[in-house]
Amino acid sequence: MSDLPSLQARIRAAAAARQPLRIRGGGSKDFYGGGLEGEPLDVGALSGITLCEPTELVISARAGTPLVQLERELAAHDQMLAFEPPRFEGRATIGGAVASGLSGPRRAYCGAVRDFVLGVELIDGRGEALRFGGKVIKNVAGFDVSRLMAGSMGTLGLLTEVTLKTVPRPRAECTLRLQIDLPRALESMTRWATRPLPLSATAWHDGLLSVRLSGAESAVLAAREILGGDTVSGAEAYWDDVREQRLEFFTGAAELWRVSLPPGSAPLPVAGPTLVEWGGALRWLSGPRDPSAARALAARLGGHATLYRAPAKPPEGPFQPLSSAMLTLHKRLKATFDPHRIFNRGRLYPDL
Repeated sequence: MSDLPSLQARIRAAAAARQPLRIRGGGSKDFYGGGLEGEPLDVGALSGITLCEPTELVISARAGTPLVQLERELAAHDQMLAFEPPRFEGRATIGGAVASGLSGPRRAYCGAVRDFVLGVELIDGRGEALRFGGKVIKNVAGFDVSRLMAGSMGTLGLLTEVTLKTVPRPRAECTLRLQIDLPRALESMTRWATRPLPLSATAWHDGLLSVRLSGAESAVLAAREILGGDTVSGAEAYWDDVREQRLEFFTGAAELWRVSLPPGSAPLPVAGPTLVEWGGALRWLSGPRDPSAARALAARLGGHATLYRAPAKPPEGPFQPLSSAMLTLHKRLKATFDPHRIFNRGRLYPDL
């Protein structure tokens, strides 16, 4: 069922029957977010690139298009998606990448998914086809509804097409590795962020700090001299493993927490293995821990904690609970786009 009229009819029937639907593209992120509820609404066949304008740095694709297909097309034009969404062994789709809002190692230095969404087409909970944004970079006046879809986990509507801003691939890249403890690594990353260095990724784990430099060859060479450390050959595979969560740190843990903090935050006073990304703003914690304590700690430091992967979901859901004001706003958005609550119930928050 890949044509829009058939999808609209299915959604209208579900709305009339108050039957929840579970949107599914490649199924690569079934582990992420709240529990899976409702009849599957498979959009994997809603696939294909509909527009590619390399000179305008814009690409559009149907939501079920595999991410790897999109990246191959961009690579042919020496371009890429700056936010490096995980591909999850080739199963991830561009609609799922936007809906989940997951970004990779380059996010802290180039921007998040929402920063590159120019426009979306979707079917709302009434079965109506809607379009927001556009297919050029300068298209937004007023409230940017299309960016609401980034990280919405499919709770506001069924994405059918996405338009994204792309970026040229860097002319040169180099990865450095320094042997350094976590406090000094955090201090270094915070200091580097204030300087005009071509940083594009950082990752610390088990006493080693990896730093990727991307940009003009002269800038990369100059930064390499400033930062020091050992140059790593074949580092692209390492950053792919970080992007896809394939390192042993990730794969060896049944429970994995993702803690977002303000840049410059001190090491977390927690036990267990830690991996740090995004200049210190993203802390991965491996192993089980009390959800309430983890979230309280993150909140005290001005951040939030997400149970990224676990055998079981806590009753309050995997994401940091919202304040009453924010929850009210989310409920209003949900009522506007999906008044009968048929899309991805509980995937983002239990009350949505």
